[in-house]
Amino acid sequence: MCFMKRKIYNKLLEWKKQRNGATAVLIEGARRVGKSYIVEEFVRNEYDSYLLIDFNKADKVVWGWFDTLLEDLDTLLLNLQIHYGTRLTPGKSVIVFDEVQLCPRARAAIKYLVADGRFHYIETGSLVSIKKNVRDIVIPSEEEAMPMSPMDFEEFLWAIGNDMLMPYIRQCFEKRQPMGAFHRKAMECFRTYMIVGGMPQAVQTFVDAKDFDKVDHVKRGILQVYTNDISKYAAGLEHKVKNIFEQIPAQLQKHEKKFRLSALETGAAYRDYDDAFFWLADAGIVNICYNCTAPNVGLRLNMERNTLKCYMADTGLLISHAFDENGNVPVELYQKLLLNKLEVNQGMIVENIVAQMLVANRHKLYFYSNSNRNDASDRMEIDFLTAKNRLTTRHNIMPIEVKSSQRYTLSSMRKCMGKFGEYLSTPVVLHGADLKEENGILFLPLYMTPLI
Repeated sequence: MCFMKRKIYNKLLEWKKQRNGATAVLIEGARRVGKSYIVEEFVRNEYDSYLLIDFNKADKVVWGWFDTLLEDLDTLLLNLQIHYGTRLTPGKSVIVFDEVQLCPRARAAIKYLVADGRFHYIETGSLVSIKKNVRDIVIPSEEEAMPMSPMDFEEFLWAIGNDMLMPYIRQCFEKRQPMGAFHRKAMECFRTYMIVGGMPQAVQTFVDAKDFDKVDHVKRGILQVYTNDISKYAAGLEHKVKNIFEQIPAQLQKHEKKFRLSALETGAAYRDYDDAFFWLADAGIVNICYNCTAPNVGLRLNMERNTLKCYMADTGLLISHAFDENGNVPVELYQKLLLNKLEVNQGMIVENIVAQMLVANRHKLYFYSNSNRNDASDRMEIDFLTAKNRLTTRHNIMPIEVKSSQRYTLSSMRKCMGKFGEYLSTPVVLHGADLKEENGILFLPLYMTPLI
């Protein structure tokens, strides 16, 4: 298996150089997103030596040292080196706490270990249980979180051996010029990414085998891990969380894609399901998109928690979750998706991948929905709203419409521009065609979403 390049590697390099042991870093993300893999590659390459404690496997005696030896760090650090047969060099070595959420006392010890200053410290944690296991400890202020998402489109291109396409895409985006002859190739790669998804194990299987059946088998294994985690960790919420998880494809298949609790139980209220949605989001399994009642400067200030869309955090997993025929997705369906010839509405898949790419770029997800029955000029649906990094007095909000088919209308976008123009920056339509600018709207091919 070849090394799979991830952007978080450079972020770790920056942390190592700038902090130089003054803080520990916690890589947090969903299960199977590649945290342990990239950390081990990093410490192997960037330090003279490293000591890795995998709390999934660690002996209970090791756990006990974090209870009894925090006032004797010399003995604690010596015991760890002897137990793991690794000699550490002050200033040049690192200790890794893998799956640290399983041993809360080790996480609490970071405060004292960082203050000791001899070594650097990196933690990894699966969000599915990391919050559950901090009730009896003080989370160390010396710990800085570094979120990790599924592989983005550029990382996928690196994995399949194409490191030239994304720089050209970026160049065309910056110059606002069409991709021309390379658009078709870029869309082919993008559709493959959409089908395979960004979970490293699925991507590696695709790279090695080029077999969608084998990729689907891997994705189903990950979905089973998530289902098992719901039963194991969603204490008191298992039924609600599982019901939401099972309903995601059906809810996204609807035209408006807003999550209707009536599909779960008659008379259900969001206050009864808030914790279940939060659990799935905290676990990194879903991305929640909230309705914003007014697309102006303060998206968060106008957030309506009772109206939301619930996307899968990885679109490859969504496809395997949605198209279940006797326990696997038929290869013919993958072929139709690849050729853009699927008979069913592809809107849920395309909108899901856009949400995934926006989140990978650290955008918070908001949409705008107004179903005014009395005034048609107010009735509109805008798929996503994003805010500029630096807010000014005007033109801060970018409305984004996602189009999965070749033929579409822009009535909602034009209404939005007419009503909220003073608040809006350049409106964007993401579609399957090439880049163009027309009537004040920027039309971008879907694969340019990460550049927004």
